[in-house]
Amino acid sequence: MCSRPTSACPVSDGLLRRLVPASLLGRLMLVMAAGLLVTQIAASAIWASQLRYKSQVETQSAARYVAHSAAGAIRFFRSLPPAYRALIIQQLREMGGTRFFVNLNHAYVPVEQIAPHPLADKAIATVAATLKGDLPNSPGFRLAFAWPDRLVVAEHDVRLEDLPNAWVQHVLLLQPDPAPILVIQTEIEPGNWLYMAALMPNPYFLSGSDPFSWDRLMPQALSLAVVLLLCLLVVRSITRPLAALSDAAAAVGQGHDDASPPLPETGSREFVNTARAFGAMRERIARYIEDRERLFISISHDLRTPITRLKLRAELLDDDALRNDFEEDLDELDMMVKGALQCVKDSDIHENPADIRLDALLGRMVKSAQLAGHEVGYQPSGITVRGKPLALKRALGNLLDNALFYGARAAIAVREAPGSVVVEVRDHGPGVPEDALASLFDPYVRLAHGRDSNDGGMGLGLGIARGIVEAHGGRLELRNHPEGGLVAQVRLPARRPVGICAG
Repeated sequence: MCSRPTSACPVSDGLLRRLVPASLLGRLMLVMAAGLLVTQIAASAIWASQLRYKSQVETQSAARYVAHSAAGAIRFFRSLPPAYRALIIQQLREMGGTRFFVNLNHAYVPVEQIAPHPLADKAIATVAATLKGDLPNSPGFRLAFAWPDRLVVAEHDVRLEDLPNAWVQHVLLLQPDPAPILVIQTEIEPGNWLYMAALMPNPYFLSGSDPFSWDRLMPQALSLAVVLLLCLLVVRSITRPLAALSDAAAAVGQGHDDASPPLPETGSREFVNTARAFGAMRERIARYIEDRERLFISISHDLRTPITRLKLRAELLDDDALRNDFEEDLDELDMMVKGALQCVKDSDIHENPADIRLDALLGRMVKSAQLAGHEVGYQPSGITVRGKPLALKRALGNLLDNALFYGARAAIAVREAPGSVVVEVRDHGPGVPEDALASLFDPYVRLAHGRDSNDGGMGLGLGIARGIVEAHGGRLELRNHPEGGLVAQVRLPARRPVGICAG
């Protein structure tokens, strides 16, 4: 929740919107992938905890076993006369039979230890405690884990790799995968140090305790990939029919129902039921529109004869200006009859888009209103838009009529905006309550002061105007002016260099 009006919260919200896919397929895959990852991470964490605990228990048990064996070997060599110790060590090297590599030195031999590791530290602590318990009178022990290639076994920097292979091949692992070696050194008597090297019962206990090793992560990665692939196939099979339904709904909404194939009645039971319901709805809408078109076409045909007679009579008028006004009104009446389906079919009947000079269009409307005794202000702008002339005249005329009906006077302003042309029609009436602005576009909705000012209206003008403006790719918005009155703002796309169809 954003607790202060800074830009941090909008930025984070925008980043979240960019990260979350817009499509249903992407969102379902994101949720499934996140769920699988969280599940695998939690399972891996639990398994790793159990593995670490098991490794610690096994390491302690193995370390105690090695320590008891080392304690027995130390007692044995302490019991031998010094002259016999070298002979016994030589026999052990040649004949085997022990788990330790043993050597005698006159001083402690420094050992390069491996990198710190919790299990190695646990093993050394356990061995030290066990040796101290088995040999309480011993002067002390030097313990360390070392790698074979760096292990010094005797004085004068004699290394393990310098010894004959037969001495160590049955005791220590040197090839092909070296294992860490436990080195135990203790002074059996002044000036004589016993050097013992041995492997743990599980030589690779350090690497075997890693829950995130490559050989363990690979099966989890493969299982995750397989599950995600199966989820992708399932989700695609679910969302593909929804995409077809969306395309069909868009085609119906744009009036291109004929170009949309019927929805396949395959897939889940819910989608089959939805497809059948949508198909039935589409057929009912098509029949409804066809019936209305047939009705208005019949009305248009019946009214064509009297309109034609009026045009012929207008030709007999001697006053050219009056005859032109009559002809313009009759042309508009003819087009309104032919275009009676504007309210139900995207205002796209019997009229092609053309370049419209707003000064000429609005100028005639202003002149007619002034002749009728209304006060209308307008300043020419020299702006041209692309649209359907009579349809746009009808929309702007409805807005001007509303302004004159509900206000003492009206004002029209035209200006250019980035990528659009803005036409504002303002009245100087009482305005509209803010909570009632949205309902003004609903059919047959009229406020109390509107019924008092224009008792003969039906509340259809704003809805028709908005339908025409939106068919031109524009937008109609209503707002109260700060100084009083209502402002109807029409925002139309700016005219492009090449002709486009605004409807």
